[in-house]
Amino acid sequence: MPNIKLDLKCANIGIDKILEYKGEVKEIDKRLRENPNNPKDFLGWLELPTNYDKEEFERIKKSAEKIQNDSEVFVSIGIGGSYLGARAVIDALTSSFYNYKKQKTPQMLYAGNSISPVYLNELIELIGDRDFSINVISKSGTTTEPAIAFRVFREILENKYGVDEARKRIYVTTDKSKGALKQLSEEEGYETFVVPDNIGGRYSVLTAVGLLPIAVAGINIDDLMQGAKYAQDKYMDSDLKYNECYQYAVARNILNKNLKDIELLVNYEPKLHYFTEWWKQLFGESEGKMGKGIFPAGVDFSTDLHSMGQYIQEGKRHLFETVINILETETDIPMKEEEDNLDGLNYLSGKTMDYVNKKAMEATIEAHVNGGVPNIVINVDRLDAKAVRTLNILL
Repeated sequence: MPNIKLDLKCANIGIDKILEYKGEVKEIDKRLRENPNNPKDFLGWLELPTNYDKEEFERIKKSAEKIQNDSEVFVSIGIGGSYLGARAVIDALTSSFYNYKKQKTPQMLYAGNSISPVYLNELIELIGDRDFSINVISKSGTTTEPAIAFRVFREILENKYGVDEARKRIYVTTDKSKGALKQLSEEEGYETFVVPDNIGGRYSVLTAVGLLPIAVAGINIDDLMQGAKYAQDKYMDSDLKYNECYQYAVARNILNKNLKDIELLVNYEPKLHYFTEWWKQLFGESEGKMGKGIFPAGVDFSTDLHSMGQYIQEGKRHLFETVINILETETDIPMKEEEDNLDGLNYLSGKTMDYVNKKAMEATIEAHVNGGVPNIVINVDRLDAKAVRTLNILL
């Protein structure tokens, strides 16, 4: 199973300081677990890796296989938690550049996350004459952005395939018993999946909301659930001394009390860009209430070192960083010696690009910490389905 390790030394927070919150954390943990399936509390995600609909899970896999066989493009229509979680996982675990001949799965496209006609028209143009299917994700069916996109793509499908065939290419993820989209699905006979009542949208990636598009993209959702189950077991311990998930929460709280009210999630791997976008929604929507909360932001390094880096290094000292460090890269490129050495990089010959990337990370952490920006580091063995889900639960 994935090895994910929290490192707080660059945040200058020792375990003794963390453990001062032991009693408070134990009480919070108790309240969290008293009734996780109460729909009013939206805590169903706590036990989701074990308490999920196994029959629906199998239907998701069958639908994904059908879509892979009859579609070259798959359009996920949703906003916020209805698409960010899935996109985070898909972008992290598939090629950055779509190649149908290599991937053998539909191209994943996203709609219903804005009201821009330019974006939607360009997306339609990109699909062109290719066969496609859609998945509209909305608990009510009346959220403006996905409702508009669904109208547009439903009409395109019906004009392209006829009403009967179009119905077979429309997949709906919505409320189990009520709402405009549920009513329409029953009338039209669409394949329908459920947004559980006790799970808020931004926590729903391990339901059909995220699992269907993730499975269509060719990612093993059994591995994803296995990683989530591992994380559930690992982070169920109410003892702060052994629970790194709670240690991370306490560290954030300590830093916030020290007037660090902006957290930057940092990655050194472009595949994690949408993981950061998802994280921003999870924290922003969850914590931003009653005039409180740490402001969640994100940077992609080393890219943003050449823009945001100046502010982080010498700007207002109200920041701290949480760095995701992927220890084992999937592929690498060796640095070779060149005779003219005009760029002065021959000192790197015999090294690899990943080595350079890691050294850039280490130097940046050191510089930022010395400049008054605490760093929390999360070390992850590798980027795979099990690790991605474990990492998300830790954060």
